[in-house]
Amino acid sequence: MIYLDNAATTKMAPEVFQAMTPYFMEHFGNPGAVYSHGTEAKKAVAKARESVASLIGAKRDEIYFTSGGTEADNWALCAVAEAYGVKGKHVITTKIEHHAILNTCAYLEGRGCEVTYLNVDEHGMISLEELTRSIRPDTILVSVMTANNEVGTIQPIREIGAIARENGILFHTDAVQAFGQIPLDMRELGVDLLSASAHKLNGPKGVGCLYVREGVSLGAYLHGGAQERSHRAGTENVPGIVGFGAAADRAKNHLSEKVKKEIALRDHFLNKLTSEIPDCKLNGHPDKRLPGNLNITFLDVEAVSLLLRLDSLGVCASAGSACTSGSAKPSHVLTAMGLADSDARSTIRLTLSDENTMEEIDKAADLIRDSVMLLRKKKLEVMA
Repeated sequence: MIYLDNAATTKMAPEVFQAMTPYFMEHFGNPGAVYSHGTEAKKAVAKARESVASLIGAKRDEIYFTSGGTEADNWALCAVAEAYGVKGKHVITTKIEHHAILNTCAYLEGRGCEVTYLNVDEHGMISLEELTRSIRPDTILVSVMTANNEVGTIQPIREIGAIARENGILFHTDAVQAFGQIPLDMRELGVDLLSASAHKLNGPKGVGCLYVREGVSLGAYLHGGAQERSHRAGTENVPGIVGFGAAADRAKNHLSEKVKKEIALRDHFLNKLTSEIPDCKLNGHPDKRLPGNLNITFLDVEAVSLLLRLDSLGVCASAGSACTSGSAKPSHVLTAMGLADSDARSTIRLTLSDENTMEEIDKAADLIRDSVMLLRKKKLEVMA
């Protein structure tokens, strides 16, 4: 198998699994208990919190563990709407956000909030000028993803943070795809809230975090006990949190070499595909994109047919977000970027990791080329 869908999920790293294992059976105590068996678990959670914070230049107490990126997104938007509702009910986001943001915004609209959805250009990049024009006296939050999960475009986060701060507005970023993939520093970027998920950086599924900058006052998301400093009730997922911490340590220690290798693999892959397959094009920003992301349209080829054929040949890829894989609608990201519905339905996403090899990339490119040419030929035969 050649796995090229790392934006959907990544394989757990061996050292992450090893770090988690003792907390299933050996150190299984509840972190809230006062006896030593519980305090061992509590120390492990604290250590993981430090590791996750360190990866993004945050303070330990600014990290709140969640069940994943979706919960963190929901918490950030809903909590800001509730806590800052006296000031206003206007939120700004973009048309290409993950559905964890878009559907939460729709939920807030149903409860009296107004949401402005920023346009993007043909590369999936927002306009800072449009953002500035969209700010109103009652604007309380800007939420713009760090990097898009489908096309990999990296937004100008530092500049967005500066605009938000100048206007006294909170800035949230969904960094699920960028966390552990590119360097991020909270103090440098001016981010107030950030969402992340462990399984995108070789950690376990079912655990993520919300970064909340010191000084930002948000209410509890889940009500109950005093866990997560009384902000998210429920017994902590100790093995998952430990795994998240181990994955964050791994990412921090290997980030520069990981980025370098993925860019080399990605650029080689792109050059081979575009030079050997006519009528294909890259979507997303040509330079400001995630190291391992390629989103490519193969004209006159149904993406579903191509993906099924590649699967039969041992290549795993996708047509976009794993959260919308069952939808019959074309990608909202690609259509927002100006692609016709037919072109959006002819697009696949190839997302690499530093575990991929150049030999795998060459083989995958050959299989994609042959599959595209075969499917185009079959389509012409049917039309004839």
